[in-house]
Amino acid sequence: MSDLPDFSDLHDELRSVAADLLAKDSIDWPLLVSAGWVGLDAPETTGGAGATFAEVAVICEELGRAAASTGYLGGAVLAIGALNALQPNESRDALAWAVVAGDTRAALALPGEGEAAPFDLAITRLGWRVHGQASFVPDAAGAERLLIPARDADGVAVLVDVAAQASGLTVADQPVLDETRRLATVTAEGVEVDEHAVWRFDGDAEACLRALTERGALAVACDSLGVAQAMLDTTVSYTGVRRQFDRPIGSFQAVKHACADMLVRISVARQLVNAAVATPGPRAVSMAKAYVTEAAVEVAGKAMQLHGGIGYTWESGVHVYLKRAALNRSLYGSPAEHRAEVAQRYH
Repeated sequence: MSDLPDFSDLHDELRSVAADLLAKDSIDWPLLVSAGWVGLDAPETTGGAGATFAEVAVICEELGRAAASTGYLGGAVLAIGALNALQPNESRDALAWAVVAGDTRAALALPGEGEAAPFDLAITRLGWRVHGQASFVPDAAGAERLLIPARDADGVAVLVDVAAQASGLTVADQPVLDETRRLATVTAEGVEVDEHAVWRFDGDAEACLRALTERGALAVACDSLGVAQAMLDTTVSYTGVRRQFDRPIGSFQAVKHACADMLVRISVARQLVNAAVATPGPRAVSMAKAYVTEAAVEVAGKAMQLHGGIGYTWESGVHVYLKRAALNRSLYGSPAEHRAEVAQRYH
């Protein structure tokens, strides 16, 4: 049995508050901090709320439902997850406090695809140096501190705390079709680091690093669930008022069947997400990530079709959700890669 507090009775209220907040025209970082979302599952010892990833999942879903453009994935979900996974020490604790309080923005340089620790930490005659490159890193461009997953001389994974302005470190915006997210390529060319900025994981390093990748994948799956739900809701609303032949198009059998198919896909997706959030692990996360992100693309595409000609216009906004769903599908492992992961576990 887990000794973590049960916040399930607060999820509906959290969802409602999140929906109201995200309905605002402008969502800036201080607003997310003041709402308590940044430190939602950070421990109380570092100023956080001491909640669980289940509460973070609620926020991620609502962000997807609103197609909100925020730095929450990189600056909160991944950064706080990384800080939580480290052995406590004075410098780590100070950064955690600063991130939760909103005084400092941090990002985990975890690539959106490929090797989870693409950097190397070498000890040279000039001191400790970091080399390597990570692509498709969420929200690195807006961060003041970067947590770089690297391997030391023994091949052990560590996290290196580097200032965004450090000499030899480059954070370059990486343009993608989805305009609601900011991704970047992080390059380290001999970045000098102090030994106090090299932090060890609390437990098996490989397991912790893998868990961070799974955390990112699951957060993206939650986001895609919100995207799909928003597309179903707006499609049902539109087909109820759009009329042809003196009747709402939602009364046509073909449209009813299409909406029913969307609902079934979302229902299965929600079950898989709930299972992965309740009992996280490689198999559960891969099943959720593979199915949900693929379903969101399908649902958004069908929503565009059911909106007719207006669905293809810039003003409808459907394209925003379709692009977001498409990017979510590829981040932290494609559906094919995650299905392969599930298949291996059945061997």
